[in-house]
Parts: sequence; C-alpha cells; structure tokens
Amino acid sequence: MSESTYSTHPSEPRWTHIALRVTDIDATIEWFTEFTPLTLIDKREDEAGYGAWLGMEGETNNPFILVLAQFFEHTDPFAGAPKATLSPFAHFGIEVPTKAEVDAIAEKGKAAGCLGMPPTMMPQPIGYICMLKDPDGNTVEFSWDQGVYATLADRWAKN
Repeated sequence: MSESTYSTHPSEPRWTHIALRVTDIDATIEWFTEFTPLTLIDKREDEAGYGAWLGMEGETNNPFILVLAQFFEHTDPFAGAPKATLSPFAHFGIEVPTKAEVDAIAEKGKAAGCLGMPPTMMPQPIGYICMLKDPDGNTVEFSWDQGVYATLADRWAKN
C-alpha cells in the first residue's frame, strides 16, 4: 500500500464531484462563475491538459465540486470518443431562494444567448424553473420551490 498524499480524508464514503470534459476551460470557468454560485477552487495544468475544480464557498462536511478537464489534443486519453453533454433533460440543478432569482438568471441568460428554457412553473415537485446552456451545451437548471433543500433540511432535523 502506498503512502497517502493527503492527511485529511472523509470519515465515510462521500459523493464529492461530477466531471466534465470541456472544449475551452477558461470560457467554461468564466461561464460557471458568472451564472452560478460556484467559485474557482483550483486550476492546474499537467502533461495531459488543464483541470479545474469549482465549488461552493464555505466549509462543509459534504464537499461537492464540479471538475472540468480540457485535454491537449496529443494527450487526450478519450480522443475519438464522443464528448458527453448533459442535455436536454440531464442537467445540473441549482435551487435558489426566490422566484425572482429564477426570472433574473433567465433574463441574464437570454441577454447572453444561453437561455435553454424560459421560466416555467412545472408540476410539483419540480417547481418554478429555467434552464441555461454552458459553453459546451450542458444544461444547468435553476429552480425555486423545488423542495430538494427543504426535504433534506427536514430529514437532517429528524436525525
């Protein structure tokens, strides 16, 4: 068994990330930091290409990040494979505190040419949503009154 690189590890298995293969890492970082609450945690370059981690600010016992990878053409381990895209239904979901925030992000997305679905009241438990498209065409849903946060908060309070 090899020695550990890091001195801190989770106390139990944790869902920690989703990874995307992207065309232009800088454009994707800029898009996610402009349109979502994610911030750049780390950006690296090695012989295979560029990598970046985006996540929410603040300490948590359940860290979750978006991993971005832009491989160099001559070292791309997935060269020739189709680039997967979260679309049209597959998506990242971000729940916002107010209905007005869904409207505001939709207007911002429309102005930037990346609005994928205008604000729409969907049947419960979906709630009020809009969808934007990142530079590679991945779908990001913004929702209000979807209940993901409320349901988990209720379950955490019972434990």
